[in-house]
Amino acid sequence: MKRIFAMAAAALALGACATDPVTGESIWGNTGRGAAIGAIVGGIGGVFAGGNDGRNAAVGAAVGALAGAGVGRYMDGQEEDMRRKVAASGIGLQRQGDNIVLVMPSDVTFSKGSATLDSQFTPVLSKVAESLNLYPKTTIDIIGHASTEGEAQANLDLSYRRAESVRVYLQGAGVLSQRMATGGLGESQPIVVPDDTEAKRAQNRRVVITLRPVTQ
Repeated sequence: MKRIFAMAAAALALGACATDPVTGESIWGNTGRGAAIGAIVGGIGGVFAGGNDGRNAAVGAAVGALAGAGVGRYMDGQEEDMRRKVAASGIGLQRQGDNIVLVMPSDVTFSKGSATLDSQFTPVLSKVAESLNLYPKTTIDIIGHASTEGEAQANLDLSYRRAESVRVYLQGAGVLSQRMATGGLGESQPIVVPDDTEAKRAQNRRVVITLRPVTQ
């Protein structure tokens, strides 16, 4: 399992503009807060895209890899299955090329300031695990995000612990540990800027799961 917590922590001292990985929109970090987001997102992409962390090889050896037109068909099937399983759950699902992105807002996953999964959410996460087990030829990136409320370092730590909570639950539900990588980006990639109301802060507190096909 690859961790990027330290990389995110090192970047928190800088401010920058970046592209939000969920919406695709340009975002600005608050002055003196946030991170060198362009660099950190690039680093995360290199690690999590199956390039250097060894997951493609490990998962491919365990369950096989995809190739050619089979990649799109496989991910189409997983997208359809996952949409059925998370319907009306509060989880957002987006298709980005051959990747599938699940956005889990904090109001349905965790209590404020907590990294313990809400008991009302675990049945939904079990459904997510079912789909992940049904379609095992993907790697799974689990990234926690936080609002700007409170201390930046505490938010960074909380975002990582929330991602880890999701990983531990999925692993307990049978998802292959070699498929998963976790990280915390704290407050460095907000969806809403500034998050000066509780409603806006709630949007920025989230866990994002990205599914990427394992290819030959």
